[in-house]
Amino acid sequence: MSIAHDVHTAPADSHGGHDSHSAAAHPTTSTGLDSRKLLMWLFLASDCMFFGSLIGTFMVYKGRSIVGPSPQDIFDIPYTSVSAFVLLMSSLTMVLALAAIQRNDQIRLRIWLITTALLGSVFIGGQYYEFTVFYQEGLTLSHSLFGSSLFTLTGFHGAHVTIGIFWLLFLAAGSFTGRLESVDKALWIEIAGLYWHFVDIVWIVIFTVVYLLP
Repeated sequence: MSIAHDVHTAPADSHGGHDSHSAAAHPTTSTGLDSRKLLMWLFLASDCMFFGSLIGTFMVYKGRSIVGPSPQDIFDIPYTSVSAFVLLMSSLTMVLALAAIQRNDQIRLRIWLITTALLGSVFIGGQYYEFTVFYQEGLTLSHSLFGSSLFTLTGFHGAHVTIGIFWLLFLAAGSFTGRLESVDKALWIEIAGLYWHFVDIVWIVIFTVVYLLP
């Protein structure tokens, strides 16, 4: 009876060990979400509060500058609209990259990841040009309350986009080296996509509040 008991319980123990190994390989929370994805959501929630405080500060200081130039003097709405459109198009290419890895299509995954990074780079280049124009017009970080709040808000957003560009290029390089040759790796693309869509949405809010509202 003892031998039979050991024989019957051994497979169960072995199966339990396999389950614990699988759980360790793919950790999940009580919500059913992967812990890595949940951490990204928590980070984005904290970033929402961060950008909310910056946007609120800009709205408070926007009309309190006693020296020029004013927003009406330096903003080029058509130019910034094109730049915003480029960034929004990068959200579409990011969706296509996620769809490609879900089909395990490595070639299209690389194409869309690199395209997304290039579109983000075009946006950053446009923002750099815009900052240069502002500087030539006499608006600097230390010039006025308007300049300080404007450069701080848009500068931090530009830093977020730059981080996202390097992240996408790192993922594209991982695809070339074979690190993303499994559909199970799609979660990493999805997490990067969450971050990228977040910076796009934040720019929509910034563009509306900073450039369009009087």
